Amino acid sequence: MSQVNAKQILFGAYQAALNVADPQIALPKALEKVFPDGLKGKCLVIGAGKASASMADAFEKHALSHWPKLDVSGVVVTRYHHDMPDPIPSRKISVLQAAHPVPDQACVEASKEILKRIEKLNKGDHLIVLISGGGSSLLTLPVAGIELSEMQILTQALLKSGAPIEQMNVVRKHLSQIQGGNLARLAVSKGVRVQAFIISDVIGDHPADIASGPCAVDPSTYQDAINVLHKYQLDETQISPKILQHLRNGVLGKVPETLKETDPELNQIDNYVYATAMQSLAMAAKYCDKFGIQTIILGDRVSGESKEQAIVQLNQIKELLKNNPNQSFALISGGETTVTIPPNLSGRGGRCAEFLLALLDAGKGMKHLFALAADTDGIDGSENNAGAYFDQDVLEKVDKLNLDSQYYLKIHDSYGFFSQAEGLVMTGPTLSNVNDFRILLINLN
Repeated sequence: MSQVNAKQILFGAYQAALNVADPQIALPKALEKVFPDGLKGKCLVIGAGKASASMADAFEKHALSHWPKLDVSGVVVTRYHHDMPDPIPSRKISVLQAAHPVPDQACVEASKEILKRIEKLNKGDHLIVLISGGGSSLLTLPVAGIELSEMQILTQALLKSGAPIEQMNVVRKHLSQIQGGNLARLAVSKGVRVQAFIISDVIGDHPADIASGPCAVDPSTYQDAINVLHKYQLDETQISPKILQHLRNGVLGKVPETLKETDPELNQIDNYVYATAMQSLAMAAKYCDKFGIQTIILGDRVSGESKEQAIVQLNQIKELLKNNPNQSFALISGGETTVTIPPNLSGRGGRCAEFLLALLDAGKGMKHLFALAADTDGIDGSENNAGAYFDQDVLEKVDKLNLDSQYYLKIHDSYGFFSQAEGLVMTGPTLSNVNDFRILLINLN
């Protein structure tokens, strides 16, 4: 197999994974399944996440063609530059844009607008909630007494600590007026049934973890939130004492807990996770099968430090080759790794590019090893790339420029490394999000 085809397979598998979670393809199927008899009457559509603009667009198109008697209105919030490039004319669901991953004032204003719309609901109205990854930041509306600036500092501290997204969300949902099921609680109090359609970007696909679960039962507690902060050594010297005090008040029962299994509101809340990372990995594997490659899916729960996970997967490739030295293999995985940045460094890039750089460094000397790692939302970490890849052309560029992978790993500048080597994956916003995608190829010669 030629080297040109190595790049084709890397990017073809990535595109196959993206297609599974494309709201324009997947959401109409989910709507038909949940509403076989259609919808009519008044319907409020709200949502948040990197895919929410595309989800809203897909919902409105489906309603226009299938449910002509449905009176649709609504508002969703997405990340800046993640609106539809060509939205439908005179759309009824407006799209607001705000900051991610560190929230800004636009996040707060969008969250207030969403709650304002819910407050106006009447018994018998429909409420459709469209949720995708990124909603934890975009739906930032702190509890009374905590300022946006304090949430910004907390988010930055958690991001730098190396805490997995699920643990970050345990803290954030216990400081929110919306997350941890609070949005659904408000809607149910208006006599409305809540039906949330969700694209999963987290390990395990639990609605409570996606966008911090605005419509989901939350198994975590205020004590769990405090434990997360302790685990990552975040105290009054790094985050606001008011945040810690609020969490302590929660432990003492002075403020209400998030939505729990025993709460009566649950009878009126449905969460449908209709697109997942595992579905995307399966489709990528199917694409690779066409080329006679033996494909192994490592699962959608890969986590831990990016650099360490790169070594783990490289060793798995080596183990496969012991018994089948000439077989072509593809290792495919999802999930979300982390990068822990030392206090004296800012870093450039993200977890996917750092994984790739660590793999390239550790795999020196291995022939015919090529790989790609990219976030399915199109943005990996601090820069504008989705991730990175290397094939023979990129590796030759690395050698020609004498780029020191060890040095770039040390300063956490995977973006700078792959930018020079012309190995960045640049997609722009994909308007979807099912977590990270990684593929390692061996023996494509």
